[in-house]
Amino acid sequence: MARLIWTQESRRWLRDIYEYIARDSQPAARKVVHGIFDRTHLLLEFPEMGHLYQPRKFPNVRILLYGHYRVLYLPEAGGNIYILGVFHGALELKRHFKSQRERSRTDP
Repeated sequence: MARLIWTQESRRWLRDIYEYIARDSQPAARKVVHGIFDRTHLLLEFPEMGHLYQPRKFPNVRILLYGHYRVLYLPEAGGNIYILGVFHGALELKRHFKSQRERSRTDP
């Protein structure tokens, strides 16, 4: 059975998003984080629903959108899906993704 596997880094990003929004409203923070979490679970049924990130450089890495956020993920042949990071749309992915990609395989 396929699983969603959140890397330690992706869990940290989600926690940071929660903490940032919770400064103004804990209910809003919960709503956003739960929304992101729920959206990613659709990937178990539709792993290619997101668009390709950079097909030439990273042929299998995809991006799933949720509101102002982008979820970077990697579907694997066996069905598991690695959540690599959750980024606000204003952030430059190239800068953050390079270091995350290096850790993704060693950090279940």
